[in-house]
Amino acid sequence: MTSSATPPFPAHVELTGEGLVLRDWTEDDLAAMPDLFDHPDIAYWTPIVSPFDAEAARARLAKARQLRADGTSMLLAITLDGGAPLGEVMLRRAPEGTELGYAVGPAHRGQGLAGRAVRVMAKYAFEELGVDRVILELEAENAASVAVAAANGFRLLGVPLIEGEEKGRPYALQTWALDRG
Repeated sequence: MTSSATPPFPAHVELTGEGLVLRDWTEDDLAAMPDLFDHPDIAYWTPIVSPFDAEAARARLAKARQLRADGTSMLLAITLDGGAPLGEVMLRRAPEGTELGYAVGPAHRGQGLAGRAVRVMAKYAFEELGVDRVILELEAENAASVAVAAANGFRLLGVPLIEGEEKGRPYALQTWALDRG
């Protein structure tokens, strides 16, 4: 839940920049979601359910809408033009800070989509939400995500690892930060 000091997220969000349109997920995206999220890399590095099928897509859309209504998270489709989704970018309000996250469908990797989406979402967080810092929580072994963080000005913080278990495997997350410039 949001507190009186935390403004709610808008009911509708569409962010543009970096050659992208980040937009709300819709029912029209349900058929495309399994191709984006049902992949071993997504299953391994993210908390997104696996296998990811049509039922999982409907559940994810419902969850995205509930998280937005609760004021805790925004999940937006990454698109080039507002059309077909190529991945997802997330902004989550958490006690440890304003966290960003992303997942790009396997067929759409290698185009800089994650970095571009992170830059657009960070700009939104800084300019529209007034946050001073955004963070990425990444496993050091996730070379692609570490590369996105480093290439986009995030710096590794000297804070304790966030350790836990997800989907039956242990993880240890590093915290990377980008401060308002």
